[in-house]
Formats: sequence, C-alpha cells, structure tokens
Amino acid sequence: MNIEIRHLRMIEAIHGTGGLAEAARQLHLSQSALSHQIRAIREQLGVDPFLKNTRPMRLSAEGMRLLRAANRILPEIEALKSEFSHLRAGQAGRLHIAIECHACFEWLFPLLTLFRNAYPEVDVDIRPGLAFRGLEALGEQEVDIVISSDPEDRPELIFERLFDYAPTFICARNHRLAERPFITAEDFAKETLVTYPVERKRLDIFSQFLTPAGQEPRAVRQIELTDVILLLVGSGKGISVLPDWVLETAGRSDQLLAKPLGPTGLTRQLYAAVRQSDADKPYIRHFLELGKQARQPQSGHSAAV
Repeated sequence: MNIEIRHLRMIEAIHGTGGLAEAARQLHLSQSALSHQIRAIREQLGVDPFLKNTRPMRLSAEGMRLLRAANRILPEIEALKSEFSHLRAGQAGRLHIAIECHACFEWLFPLLTLFRNAYPEVDVDIRPGLAFRGLEALGEQEVDIVISSDPEDRPELIFERLFDYAPTFICARNHRLAERPFITAEDFAKETLVTYPVERKRLDIFSQFLTPAGQEPRAVRQIELTDVILLLVGSGKGISVLPDWVLETAGRSDQLLAKPLGPTGLTRQLYAAVRQSDADKPYIRHFLELGKQARQPQSGHSAAV
C-alpha cells in the first residue's frame, strides 16, 4: 500500500472545493487525471475515501482520516521545501565557530549580534571545546569557521585575513616598568606573567617575543577569565600580554597601562579559516566581512594571547 503526497493533496483539494472540476483546476490537473488518482487510491487502500452519490463530494470516515494526515503532513512538507530553498539561496544554514583564543569574545559577541540580525535563519554556535583542534574539526565538518592567528597550508581550507592586532604589555600604573617607553624581553625576568591556560607555543608572548630572545618570566600564573587577569594585573599581582583591543574595551584605564613589546611593537594577523566548498555561501561571506570590520577603534586577537 502506497500513500503518496499527491494523494493527500487530492483529498485536501476535493474536501475544500467539493467537486472534481474545481479541485482539478486547483491542482493543475485534468479531471480525467484526478479521477485516475481517485481510482488508484481506492485500489491502494482497499477503501473508498468518498461517500457515494453525494453532491458536493464528501469524505468518508477513511477519507477524514486521510484529511487529518494531510493537515499534519503537508504543512511540514512545505516548511521543508522553504527551508531547502533558503539553504540553496544561502539564507539559512549552520555557522558553528571554533575559536583558538580566549580574548576574541570581546569583539566576537557584538559581531554575532549583527550577524543574527542579517541572517536569523542560520544556526549559530560557538564551540570552545574544539579550540586546540579547530582546523581538524573544520576539515571534519564539526565546525564551519575557525578563528586563528596561525594559518596553515591546507588546500581544502581558505584563511581569510580579518585584521591586524598588537600583543601588548599591560601593568599596573604604579608598576616599576610603568615609565618605560617600551618593554624588552629581559624585563620579564623578574615578573610574574599572568596568561590564559594555553600551551606556550600558542601564546604570542612566548612564540613571538620571549622564546626567540631566550628569556623566561620569573613565574607564570594561568587564569581562564580576561576580567580576572586584568584585576590581578591592576592590583599589582603580575603583568600580562593581551591583544591591544582588550585594554581598549576593559574600562580600566585608571588602573592599567599598556606598553609596546620592543621599540616598534609586535603586529600579528587574525584569520578566519573556512572550507573551500563553503567560501561562497552568502552568510559565510557576510560573517567574514563583519569580521574584517570588527576592529572599530580596536584590534583583533589570536589563539595566542
């Protein structure tokens, strides 16, 4: 026994119009084609969905059961068609993001608000648990975008440059280094460095500054939350190196000072990695364009604060 979508549409149309001629016009069929469908469903079901010799045509008990099914199933079919149409048009889809950093949330959350306003049908999620295997997760389609400062040569991926940022030294205003015009690697030797709980090779302060100079801080204290790092630094419990936009958005200018690393400062680039196959989707392109504008007067970040 096969009940097809066209059979449900037929039942709905005849019930609504009461006759073959009008139902056939509504379904864009000839009357003979519609009569053939009625015979087919009678043969398939072994029952008659219509009462005999009634004008207008009326549904039998079996026909009413089919009508209830049509009222439930056909709207779901139309909703699926609309959803798939939006997917083809790039108006709907999935945007799951892995972030190889902690401080990125400072600029990412406002960006996502703008994105959701433009693409409300896109399923947006942040997957922080994938931070240290983001590119692998991207290749395996667990996520759709990875925010990173460390592009790799992977032919299946595109690394779109978002913006530059500066890893910046921060200390309390009364700190012994507060009067320095810039900070050297040797200046860290007597300091407690407060960082995120990230392996050293992913921290800009080590990979770009201390390790190449052969220098080490006196101690390293790992803290998960940016606000706690700023609180500790402001109270003189250590120093830190964070992306330049963090201090700009922190509202702690009365407690903290920012200094460049080295006489010319450091500059890094932030990227969004996407699959080649997704790069032209409208909502992906929109997210990337918003990302490029995310540094208003601010900067961006890396997996490596």
